[in-house]
Amino acid sequence: MPLCIDFRKLNAVPVFDAENIPRQEDLFNQLSHATIFSSCDLCKAYWQVPLHPDCRKYTAFQTQLGLIQWVRMPFGLVTAPATFCRLMRLVIGQTPDLLSYFDDTLVFATSWQQHIVALRALLTLLRRHGLHVNPSKVSIGSSSVEFLGHMISSGTLVPVQKKMDKILQLSVPVKKKEVRSLLGLVNYYRHFIANFASISAPLSDLLRKGTPEKVQWTPGCDQSLAEIKRLFSSPPILIIPDMQETFIVRSDASDFDIGAELLQDRDGILMLCCYASRKLLPRECRYSAIEREALALVFAVTQFQRYLIFKHFVLQTDHKPLAYLRTGSPKNARLMRWALALQEFSFQVVHIHGSENVHADVLSRLC
Repeated sequence: MPLCIDFRKLNAVPVFDAENIPRQEDLFNQLSHATIFSSCDLCKAYWQVPLHPDCRKYTAFQTQLGLIQWVRMPFGLVTAPATFCRLMRLVIGQTPDLLSYFDDTLVFATSWQQHIVALRALLTLLRRHGLHVNPSKVSIGSSSVEFLGHMISSGTLVPVQKKMDKILQLSVPVKKKEVRSLLGLVNYYRHFIANFASISAPLSDLLRKGTPEKVQWTPGCDQSLAEIKRLFSSPPILIIPDMQETFIVRSDASDFDIGAELLQDRDGILMLCCYASRKLLPRECRYSAIEREALALVFAVTQFQRYLIFKHFVLQTDHKPLAYLRTGSPKNARLMRWALALQEFSFQVVHIHGSENVHADVLSRLC
């Protein structure tokens, strides 16, 4: 376990150092075609970054041997994460087939020749900058790899089993701190679970302001935890979106909820990339049927915007009047506003039968 000093007073002094931390989705999207992987972790990553001599005195801490100051970047400094992310960004740069997230570095390729070139490039960069890897956390030439808590293999994404086992072994929390820990674990994988916000609502309600520190566990909380465990006992396999292929978006609405899913055609089979759902606000529950369906459409496009912007996609709905939203001139002011909001996207609205829209319909009706 790394030594961590209480730097709260020191952290209040420096100007906040901002650095762009990569989105995990953006990293995963680069791996849609990869079939060969190598990975490594840096050994005591922060300690490989030297501190400027003028700054070392500010990190001094008291021991029985007197004051000791750090000569390497310690854990606990507010600027440490940004500094290390910047270091890895500068080291890796735009090198093809390499990516990193803090000290986790991944080499990926579609052929052995390409993979060896990329692996040699990584080792050269690490040697040039004096960085060392942890030998016990090196994997070379695998068909699947564990990266950021997920198992990645041939364009698919699943949670790592050890994390799923940990979720299945969760016990009933007694204090708010334990509830936060529980939700922190399952929230990380919420993109695998439909209507997660609704399922976990009884648990998150325990953290509301004014509720006692010792949680009041209810039958609703029992049902919520049991359902979370059931869903994570066999999580779905998601495909990593291929940005070169056409996306298909489906949406649906019920009286109280809306649902959406993002799909792509793989060898004639529609495969799930992402899904989302949310409960309707009280005022939205009073919308007419076509307004709720249109809201679901807008929700779907907004939720998956990072995949759909600047690309033509197909939007499938089982509500036939929506097929004319793109080409018609709605008289309803709300529908007109939504139609105008969708103008920046290039898509075709296609009507499908309700029996074909099972997944999105289930998402909306299970919330």
